[in-house]
Amino acid sequence: MMKLKRFLGLIIAKILLKFLVILKRGAGATSLPGKFLTFFDRNFLKDIALNFKIIVVTGSNGKTTTTRMIGQILKENGITFVTNYAGANLLSGIATALLQGVDVFGCPLVPVLLLEIDEATLKKVSTEISPEVLVVTNIFRDQLDRYGEVYQTLNYVKDGVANFKNTKLVLNADDSLVASLAKVKPFEVFYFGLDSEGFEDLQQNTDARYCLFCKTKYSYEKHYYGHLGHFKCPACGYRRPEPNLSCLKIVEMGEDYSRYLLGIKGEDFQTYHEVNLSLPGIYNIYNSLAALTCSQALGLNLKKSMEALSTFSGAFGRTENLFLAGKKLKIVLVKNPAGFNQALNLLTQEKSKVGLAFLINDLPADGEDVSWLWDVNFEVLNLITDKIKFILAGGRRAEDLALRLKYEGLAKEKIKIMEGYREVINFGLKEIDPQDVFYIFPTYTALIGFRKTLNEKFKLKEFWK
Repeated sequence: MMKLKRFLGLIIAKILLKFLVILKRGAGATSLPGKFLTFFDRNFLKDIALNFKIIVVTGSNGKTTTTRMIGQILKENGITFVTNYAGANLLSGIATALLQGVDVFGCPLVPVLLLEIDEATLKKVSTEISPEVLVVTNIFRDQLDRYGEVYQTLNYVKDGVANFKNTKLVLNADDSLVASLAKVKPFEVFYFGLDSEGFEDLQQNTDARYCLFCKTKYSYEKHYYGHLGHFKCPACGYRRPEPNLSCLKIVEMGEDYSRYLLGIKGEDFQTYHEVNLSLPGIYNIYNSLAALTCSQALGLNLKKSMEALSTFSGAFGRTENLFLAGKKLKIVLVKNPAGFNQALNLLTQEKSKVGLAFLINDLPADGEDVSWLWDVNFEVLNLITDKIKFILAGGRRAEDLALRLKYEGLAKEKIKIMEGYREVINFGLKEIDPQDVFYIFPTYTALIGFRKTLNEKFKLKEFWK
């Protein structure tokens, strides 16, 4: 009877998936079939996931980009897989990804399941699946109304790790919260981190200043952004572990690329490997280190993995470049202060004139509390005011954003409130010249809505394809 029920559930879910794809209901196609399936067949995830080698990526920032990088590495190494590329990282999205990896009898079509999983959801699915590798990118304050403070987010991930069996952990050595996950269970651990000089920022450590174990304030030998850096507790000795893979030196970083030297634990650090990444920003160097360390945990060829990253382009809405009507657009998802600050830092490397649009929504997927905007360092815009042609404040909380910008002392005549996405697109493309760049910084649901409007206007490919 169970087999018949599963067979029927899979057929209906697959038909539903095809139907949604034909109707071009992108967001629905990434989650609705899985939602139906987990309701109709409550043991689907637990039973079917047993047939796959599973890789999971979680963390506050960089999940989608890191997942796509790992996907590119798997492809380069000839490994087939299914994944939730579009970033549908809740239970329904995970089940939909799994649905695409099996036939109607529940038999696997590929050997690997690569999943991005939301931090709070990790705990919920940890009793259903047990990954071979878990990658944790970082833990920052994010959606306070949903996650609470960073320590609550850490506890969600800790609870998930505690339920896993024989999982290899790939952890950010520079994040004191993430590195502490190695103490949850005696799993094999692979660390990644930065050893580069010259990128210190001591002003933004607001999330985890004090030792998790004895509450003493950390000291830092090097500090990168947020609470990431070479931390050490002077009282109990808890400190940054030595990474398996390190960025030894950032050779060059432009508005669209990064080049750095990679060192491997156990090798002479005079020996290094050059990594060329077609993405800008320190946060993307961290993402690439996480992906390369995952490949090491899987025992894959490092050279092939590095080659895979050299051809990698940004994920949907994550430092994504588009060329439309002869103009360049760059879309950078923002959702919490740490990530937003890094996105704004990209502007300081930009050589062209820029137009800016900040699209802020407050729906549940964005976080309904937008008070976090006051923790974002918009002051950096004053450093490049001669480059900025205009600033558009859009989305459901456009006026909140405009008020926030006003308090940074930015030129009022450059700021315009525009709630409609089509209006934002038309104004931006009209006002920038072909040699300029139009930057769009949307929250998650604003990204979906903005990109849908963009797709309709310019007949673009659906983001989930």
